[in-house]
Amino acid sequence: MEREIIFSERVKALRLSAGLTQPQLGAAVGLSKQAVNGIEHGRRHTTLRNACVLADYFGVSLDYLVGRSDDPGGQPPP
Repeated sequence: MEREIIFSERVKALRLSAGLTQPQLGAAVGLSKQAVNGIEHGRRHTTLRNACVLADYFGVSLDYLVGRSDDPGGQPPP
């Protein structure tokens, strides 16, 4: 459960730091505004494909998005 919360918070933080609205992010990665909203509020799980698309779009690792690393481009802890 904790990783899902971290994922939601990090997607939202990355979106805001990029100056994007939910509809803009959704359009950029092929998701609806409702899907982005659901992900950001932890009400919607996403697929591995969509998680990869989000990570690639923001230039961060999947490990960062799910809280396995605090380094956006980093490796999981040992």
